Amino acid sequence: MGNITTSKELTSWSTAEIKNHIIELVKGRDLDPLKAKVEFYQNELAPYCAELSQRNPFLKVAEQVAIAIGVWVPIWSTIPFQDILPGRIHEQSYQIFHNDGYYANIARYAPGHQSGFWRKFVSKLPAYDLMILQQYSVENEQWNIKNVGIFQALANREVPLSIEDADNWFTKNVESKLKKLSSKIDLQQEIDLENMDRNTVKKFEKAYLATSFLEHLYIDNDFRLVKSRREAKQRSSYTIAVRRG
Repeated sequence: MGNITTSKELTSWSTAEIKNHIIELVKGRDLDPLKAKVEFYQNELAPYCAELSQRNPFLKVAEQVAIAIGVWVPIWSTIPFQDILPGRIHEQSYQIFHNDGYYANIARYAPGHQSGFWRKFVSKLPAYDLMILQQYSVENEQWNIKNVGIFQALANREVPLSIEDADNWFTKNVESKLKKLSSKIDLQQEIDLENMDRNTVKKFEKAYLATSFLEHLYIDNDFRLVKSRREAKQRSSYTIAVRRG
């Protein structure tokens, strides 16, 4: 396909062609600096995303919820929160929706894993798994998102974090630490995170205590284009996710 960028030209493309082209465009670019990714969206991705949003087959949020249930891998995103910690393993980053009103963003961090030089020095160090657990509901035909917990665990970096392991960890935390509590869950003003410096913890607290906004510009059974914002004054972020499992 050529580098077609005008809306008029894109109308002749099939939806599958647009999705596949977006996936090709972002391949290998999720490691780019945030500024570069924002410019990439504005200069190259935006026309394709705009055309795709015009074809969203599930405009009602209640219908989107049913489609979202399951496991997704974000293949490209401009959300700055994801990489507060160094060393995120992108292929071991998951967003999992359960049908009980909870979903989780789970990622494994293993600093040095991408460098052949550093890998031999850090191979014996543990990996760090992080889960941001949230509640979702539909209110006024919008996604209503509420952060309800942050969980962490040290792990053997030689054993990948599989979808099954991530899903089991998610389920365990919901059942043992949330469902036994009052149905009204209040956020703590300070979160308890070990093995992090105070500056990093403060960044997590700021993101955790914010009221998130989420909109599906496009969603189907295997592809999601998500527009999100952590705060009203924050610029919008964009995430492209594909289904896994």
